[in-house]
Order: sequence, then C-alpha cells, then structure tokens
Amino acid sequence: MAEAQAQQRGGYADDGPATAEGGVRFEVDGEIATITLARPEKRNAQTFATWSALARIGNSLPEQVRVVVVKGEGPSFSAGIDLRMFTPEGVPGQGSFSSAARSEGADFEQRIRQAQAGFLWLRRPEIVSVAAVRGHAIGAGFQLALACDLRIVADDVKFCMKEPALGLVPDLTGTKPLVELVGLAKAIDICLTARTVHADEAMRIGLAESVVAGGDLDDAVREKVAQLLSTNRDAAVATKRLLQGAQSRTLEEQSVAEGVEQAARIKALFG
Repeated sequence: MAEAQAQQRGGYADDGPATAEGGVRFEVDGEIATITLARPEKRNAQTFATWSALARIGNSLPEQVRVVVVKGEGPSFSAGIDLRMFTPEGVPGQGSFSSAARSEGADFEQRIRQAQAGFLWLRRPEIVSVAAVRGHAIGAGFQLALACDLRIVADDVKFCMKEPALGLVPDLTGTKPLVELVGLAKAIDICLTARTVHADEAMRIGLAESVVAGGDLDDAVREKVAQLLSTNRDAAVATKRLLQGAQSRTLEEQSVAEGVEQAARIKALFG
C-alpha cells in the first residue's frame, strides 16, 4: 500500500520491492539506493522516459539514503540514446528528436534542461553516487557515469562520447566532469574523435577509481559502499561540500570554508 501511494504521488516508497518506470528500476535498502537501467534487450539505451524517471527519483529520494549506486542490467551499462529517437517515427509513445524540435521550437531547450535534471542531482553533497560500469558506456551512458562521484568499472568497459559523430554535442552534464577528470586536451581528444576508451586507459587518466574483472564488479561496488557508509554522515556531507567548492575558490577562500565547516562540526559534536 505504501508503495502504491508513493507511485500515485509520482514518487517512490522508501523501502520494499523495486519500482520500475521508463526502463529504470529503483530500490532502497536502508541507506543505499540502487538505480538500474533495465532495458538489456536494447543495451539499456536511453529515451525521454529514462531521463524523466531519473529526475523523478532525484526529486523523491528518501532522506535516509547516503549512497546511490547506478548500474545497468545485462552486459552493458548503457549504449547511449535509443537510436529510434533519431528516426521520424521515434520511440512509441515518446516521439523523436525531430518531432519534439518541430513541436517545441525554442522551448526544446527546456526539454534538454528537464533531461539534465535526471543527471544533476547525483552530485548532491548529501549523497555519494557510484557508477558500476560494465561493457558499453556510450554517449548518454558515458555521461550518466560521469554524473556520478565515483566510477568502478569492469575490465570490458568501453567509454565513448559519440555525440559529435552524430552531429550533436554532449548535453547531459558530462562535459564539465570530463574536463575536470582528464584535462582539457584529453577531453577534446576523447570527444572530437568519438573514440573508445578502454579500461586500462580509463584507469590511467582518472575516469575510473578502480578496474576489476567483470565477475567481481558487484562485490567491488559492495565493498566501496561499505567503506563510504563507515564514515560519519554529517562529516561526509560537509567534506563533499568542501571538495566540490575547492576548484572555484582561492586557497584563502577554501581555508575560510574549511574553518566554517569545522566549527559547525565541533559545535555539533561537543557543543
């Protein structure tokens, strides 16, 4: 009943059986939420419905969740955008890029912002998001992995920013984290050649925190989640805020921010 009521509100139940919408399965187990792209027959290709489902999950994420794991069902994380979206017919019930662009005109930018909302929330300070990536992570799939704080990848991973080869730009919030992780020159190389980045290179240039054998991916993610949950929650949130703001601050400004956060922690612990 609680799950049904949550669905009626456009949200999700805090615990219990997984809910599924837009090819996305979502479940919560205590402090851990798991998002599974669940279209293995399409290599978890993404559509408008996928992005809407991701945004709704972010809007209704239970407060107790500390870690969000994002993964794909089957041998691929996500092969990117469902190619039917590039055809005149589009995806049944969802249309296509051409139909949306014609019907919405200048408002199509709003449609893009709505899609981006499904990716942006994964960076919130109050959670740590972990992408468990195996097989193809192409285009929108690559950007979903980049939206997460950490990426643990299988040794068969294939990252590729395909959009420029299709006449598009990466627009699902992936360009900034890519540059921050690998640097401008390497990001240009990866995007403008639309080449594949394999596991060894991903580890070497900072796209992946660790690379494991495919059969060990789930265990590696569970171990990382346990490590993340072993720290004090409030301290973890404050520390992530500091780290996220570090690049935009001077050393002096960062020092002040550290002092503010630490004073709040000391007061909370001993005041």
